[in-house]
Amino acid sequence: MSTPSIPVIAQTAGKGAARAAARRRKTSVAGGSERRPGWVTYVLLGVAILISAYPLYFAFLLASSTATEIAQNPVPSLIPGSELFTNLKRVLDADIDLVRATVNSIIVAVVTSLSVVFFSTLAGYAFSKLRFRGRGPLLVFVIATMAVPTQLGVVPLYIVMRELGLTGNLLAVILPGMVTAFGVFWMTQYLDSALPYELIEAARVDGASMFRTFRSIALPAARPAASMLALFTFIGSWTNFFWPSIVLGTQNPTLPVALQLLQAGFFKDIALIMAGVVLSVIPLLLLFLAAGRQLVAGIMAGAVKG
Repeated sequence: MSTPSIPVIAQTAGKGAARAAARRRKTSVAGGSERRPGWVTYVLLGVAILISAYPLYFAFLLASSTATEIAQNPVPSLIPGSELFTNLKRVLDADIDLVRATVNSIIVAVVTSLSVVFFSTLAGYAFSKLRFRGRGPLLVFVIATMAVPTQLGVVPLYIVMRELGLTGNLLAVILPGMVTAFGVFWMTQYLDSALPYELIEAARVDGASMFRTFRSIALPAARPAASMLALFTFIGSWTNFFWPSIVLGTQNPTLPVALQLLQAGFFKDIALIMAGVVLSVIPLLLLFLAAGRQLVAGIMAGAVKG
């Protein structure tokens, strides 16, 4: 039954009841989901955007300057210079195999993202929907590994890769990152609330196997959160410098490692280095423009209610 309008309430119950109903509806709309943010919210969001975007813009300003200008004024003006394309051409003409480094970064980022999404979703499905002994303590252990700094595992991990003969090989970067504790935790929390048991039970009644249920039911349901996880993993793999610089060296580098070679031993051409940074960020910006809406949808869909 629809709610009567204010004129109808005024005719049937009087003007006092109509005014009270109007106040209640106004309060309900103002406090509900239809409430529009005020100017304070927009100001705070604008300040946050400026603070977040300024480091990238600062790198752009340095990339469009010359080394002499940067030496004279380390903090350039807010107006870009005219040397951006010259510096970008210097990066492309530098004595580094930039094409090979870019291809290596693409391979590592794509393979790592796909493997993290698959194995994290598989583990998240098991932790959230399957009942087995030790499920709780094992999940706590996986989450606890997020508190261990990556640097603590570098030495034993390098020894393992050396014994396997993978030093200098892209597999040495891909294998340790094929699944992450954050990915498992994220997909576990998402599937726990987004995937009802009734769908799993219906698939099992229809004769679907455990893996068929995961492939046909869990994976489609996890698509929004999996898209967000894939995007974040791609960005993390693309910008990863520490471990690839140790295990790959300069013979078969990824893009961040190759950009390090732009600096000389006793002189750092900041304009040249920043031009390389800008060049490496362009694919990420294009990826954000292409998948930005999917990223927001994944974050909103993966939000866990308290």
